[in-house]
Amino acid sequence: MSTQPPIVVGIDFDNTLVCYDTLFHRVAAEQKLIPDDVPVNKTAVRNYLRQIGREPAWTEMQGVVYGNRIVEAEAYPGALDFIRQGIASGWTLHIVSHKTRYPIKGEPVDLHESARRWLETQGVHSSAIGLPRGNVWFAPTKTEKAQRAEALGCQVFIDDLPEFLLDPAFPSGIRRILFDPQKNVRPSEHYTIVHSWAEIPALVSA
Repeated sequence: MSTQPPIVVGIDFDNTLVCYDTLFHRVAAEQKLIPDDVPVNKTAVRNYLRQIGREPAWTEMQGVVYGNRIVEAEAYPGALDFIRQGIASGWTLHIVSHKTRYPIKGEPVDLHESARRWLETQGVHSSAIGLPRGNVWFAPTKTEKAQRAEALGCQVFIDDLPEFLLDPAFPSGIRRILFDPQKNVRPSEHYTIVHSWAEIPALVSA
C-alpha cells in the first residue's frame, strides 16, 4: 500500500513566526525616541520615527532588535504549537527567511546567528517541538528566498508580506497563506488571508 508524501510547508521568520511589537516599543522607549502614547506596535513605532525625521534611528534600532535583543521577542500565539503539531502530523516544515547577514547600520552583529539563538531559546529544536536545525534557511535576497522555497518542494508557504507572495519570482505552484494579525491587508485571489495561527492547520490539510 502506497503512502502519501509528507506535506512540505515553508514558514517565514520575521513578523510571521516572531512578533516584535513589544520589543520595538520597549527599545524605542528606552532610547527616549517615542512618547508614551505611541501604540505598542512595530509599525506605529516605525511610522512615528519616520514622521519626525528619525529614519536613521529606526534603521539602527532594527539592528539592535534583530540582533542582540532578539531573544526578548515573542512568538506569535499559536505559532510554535503549529510547528509542533505539524511535525507530529508528519509534515515537513522549513523556516525560510529573507535576512541580511549584518545590519545596515550599527553594531555588526551576525543576524543569522541571532535568529538561530532565538529558535534555540524558544525550544523550536527541542524534542518537545522537533524542528530539525537543518530546516532553517536564510536568504540574502527575496528572490533567493523564493528559489529556496521552490527547491525545498514547499507546497504551502506562510508569510506576512503580500509583495513577497505576489512577486513574479514566487513559484506559481505553491499555495500562499498571508499572515495578517493586524487585519491590514487587502484580499487577493493569489493568497488566503489568516489573522491567527489557529486558522492555518485546516488550510494546510485542505
